[in-house]
This record gives sequence, structure tokens and C-alpha cells, in this order.
Amino acid sequence: MRIVGNGKVLALALLLAAALPRSAAPAPEEPLTLDQAIRLALQKNEGLLIERESLAAARSAVTAAKGAYDPLLTLDGGWRKSTEPTNSSFSGAPTGRLAPETEATEANAALQQLLPTGGLVSLRARGSRETTDQTFTPLSPAFGSQVGVELRQPLLRDRSIDAARLSVRRASAGREGATASLRRVTTETVAAVEQTYWRLVAARLGIQVREESVRLAQQQLGDTQTRIETGSAPRTELAQPRAELERRRGELLEARESLARADNTLKLLILDGADDARWSQPLAPVVDTALEVIPADVASALARALADRPELGIARAQLQSRRAETAFARNEVWPSLDAVAAYDRFGLDGSSNPDSPTAPPGLEGDLGGSFGSLKDNDFNAVRVAIQLGLPIGNRAARGNAAIARHVERQAEADLARVRKAIRAEVLDAAVALETAGQRIEAARSSREAAEIQLSAERDRYATGISTNFLVLTRQNDLSRARLDEISARTDYRTARTEMARATGSLLSDRGIPIDGKNR
Repeated sequence: MRIVGNGKVLALALLLAAALPRSAAPAPEEPLTLDQAIRLALQKNEGLLIERESLAAARSAVTAAKGAYDPLLTLDGGWRKSTEPTNSSFSGAPTGRLAPETEATEANAALQQLLPTGGLVSLRARGSRETTDQTFTPLSPAFGSQVGVELRQPLLRDRSIDAARLSVRRASAGREGATASLRRVTTETVAAVEQTYWRLVAARLGIQVREESVRLAQQQLGDTQTRIETGSAPRTELAQPRAELERRRGELLEARESLARADNTLKLLILDGADDARWSQPLAPVVDTALEVIPADVASALARALADRPELGIARAQLQSRRAETAFARNEVWPSLDAVAAYDRFGLDGSSNPDSPTAPPGLEGDLGGSFGSLKDNDFNAVRVAIQLGLPIGNRAARGNAAIARHVERQAEADLARVRKAIRAEVLDAAVALETAGQRIEAARSSREAAEIQLSAERDRYATGISTNFLVLTRQNDLSRARLDEISARTDYRTARTEMARATGSLLSDRGIPIDGKNR
């Protein structure tokens, strides 16, 4: 059937345009800046929530380890009554009985404090009341009192490190590692958000290119139809622009699917739960089209990365913990040698024992009087001692020390491995950044040339010296050039993000503090 008339050309164009997919009721777009996306991710990302809880637990572990240096107060009291037979003529038992009867009540208090040197200082006090019918006991009831202090200081084992100091050093290393781990996950989260954000921007720009490509194909189809109507071209010329239109329509459908996937990927990073209403709203990135290409300073980037990368902090914290364990294991190989110094004062007061023929003068009183007599220092005891514990063989301690040293060397090797990996990452990021920056100018020049070539080819087609094939080819060249320019700009933005991540400067560059909250 021969198609004639401009009205049919318009009808054909409308029919082809209507064939493109359209949403019946498109959801309103949600404008979103990059800073807003980063802030939402830092608030909602589950990985960051886990790391913050890990850091809080590590801080609490340090507090718990330092609790070994909290003073320990012990109180105890008791009552006893006994009649123990004594096979002796001097048992002091009343006449006709084999044993005296004794009843006593006593209370003790002690305050212990572990010292940072590994020593232990103890303050102690004791009070008692004792009654007896033993004839050799001058006071009944008798009130006894005692106050004293004792210092025990290790000289070999436990002098430089002990179990308490090992726990503190382990907990401190764990806190440093948890802080570095939070920095690492935060950095990775921010980098992922930025890279996903720019991919979404690229996908939206790609849709515009594909839509323009479809529009150009429709225009070329209309121009061909006009030629057919005027008799300057056969009807077979419609096949090529129509096939090209359908091909570009398929590319547009694929681009829209890619846009939806990029949109969902960003939402996965920044939204909280499936009930958030923004899951059903397309995100509309708000970006500044200006882009400045800045050359990378590789030497400075390497120096900063080897100082600031959180992975190094994690490895150093692990090595710090292993070194503490090695020091403690070596400490256990030593024999124990403790210096002990103690001083006590004693007090005594009471009432004369009616069953005793003699009672010392000046001791009439009660428990208060007994403690009051301590100031007179009539009764005291001083003790200075050296205590040696020498394990024979000590193979368990020596074996544990060897194991700890091997584990420490593993941590040292891991730190060296991390340093090498970071150096390689920085060099790779620098090359990628430089290449992406150069590609932007090349892609821009290619796009401008493609625009000129398409314009010239269309002019030749209008004068009848070109063909559909050449015009459609130039259109495809322009679409590829535009997509290449979008890709180059996106790659440069993501390369800058990767460079900042590789050098460990991403958080400071974005003004993001690490305080365990990031809210």
C-alpha cells in the first residue's frame, strides 16, 4: 500500500512515539544531594551500627580491665564456742573438768589495692571478744584489737607485667582496633555512597542520551517518509530507519532498567528498612555540572596513606596486643621473687577472770579501750621477708613464650603485608585518576567532533548526496561519544573518591568526624 499525505506521516510518527513505554502515574522524584546521601548512610547503614556497638563494647572492656585496680574491701565476722579436751595437768580447766570452755566473737576488715608496679598493699583491722573459764587466762572477757599494713612487691615475675596489666593492654589495643575498624567501615560506606551516587547520575544522563537518540531516529524516519512521498526515494528506504528506531528503543529500555537498578542500589545504602516511603520514589541527584581536573601528588598521597589508613591502625592494634601477650608469656618464665614488708599493732583490754588467781593491772576496759591502746604501741610486730618460687623445668611457660613470639611475628608480617597492599592501592588509584582526567578532554573533543559530523551529514542528506545509513551511523557515533563523555566524567569522580579512600583522607576531606556516632 502506498502512503501519501503529510497527515499520514504525522500519524506514523505519533504511532511510533506512543509505542515507547510510559508510566501511567510516575511517582514524584526525591531530590537528593551527595551530602544528604552520605548523611543518611551514616545514620542508617547497618554495618556502621554494628561497628559503633563494637567500639562501645571495646571502650567498656578498657574500663572493665582497669577495674583490677579498684580497691577491694573484705569484711568477715564470726562466733565460736569450744570445749577441747587437753591431756595435760596444765590445761587450766576448772576443777573436775578435762577442758576449759572458750567462747569468742570476732570481726575482720581488710582493704587491698593492686599497684601499677604489680605490688599489692593491704590494710587490715581486727577486733575480738573472748571469754573463758581457763584458770591461766587473766582476762575474761578479753578484748583484742589489731591494725596493720602489708606490702608485697614482685621483683622478678610480675614486676614488668602481670595479668592485670596484660588485660589493660589487650583492652586498649582492642579499643584502638575497634576505632580503626569504625573508620574503615565509615570510609568504605562513604566511598560506596559516592560511587553509587555518581553511577546514578551517569544512568540518568544516559537516559537523556538514549531518548535523544530515539528522537533523532524518529526524525530520520519522518524525513525518509517525506522523500518517499515526494517520489525521490523508494519505499524500501523505510526499513533501515525503522529497524534502527526499534534497536534504539531497546537500548532505551535497557538504560531505564539500569537506572532503576542504580536507584535501588543507592537506596540500599541510605534508607532504613523496607517501610520507608522513599523506596517507591525515584531519587533525583542534585549535582553541579562543573568539574575541575586536579593532578594527583603521588608522593604526598603515599605518605598520607601510610600514616592515616585505618587498616594500618587495625594491624597495629593487633600487633600491640600480640606484643603484650609475648611480654606476659616471657614474664611467666621467670621464677617468682617477692619482697614482703608488714607492720602490725596489737591492743588488749578486758576484765579480770574470776577463775584466774592473777590479773595484770591497767587492762580494765572494753573493745573501745582495746583499740585505744593501739596508740601506745606497747605491742607490735614487724616482718620483712623474701619469698622465692622456683619452678623446676617450667616447660609449659617456656612453650607458651615461644608460641607467643611466633604469633607476634605473624602480626608483624601482617602489618608489613598491609603496608605493601596500601602502597599498591595508592599507586593504582593515582594511575586511574590521571587516566580518567585525561579521558574527559578526549571524550569532550570526540563528542564535539561527532556533533559537527552529524550536522554535516544531515546537510548532505537534505541535498540528496548522503544516505540513511550514513546519517544513522553519525547519530550512533554521537550517542556513543556522549555516553563516553558521561562515562569519563563519572569515572573521574569515582576515581577521586577512590584516591581519597586509598590515602585515608576521605573522611577528613568530607568533614566527617569519628566519634562513634557520626550522626
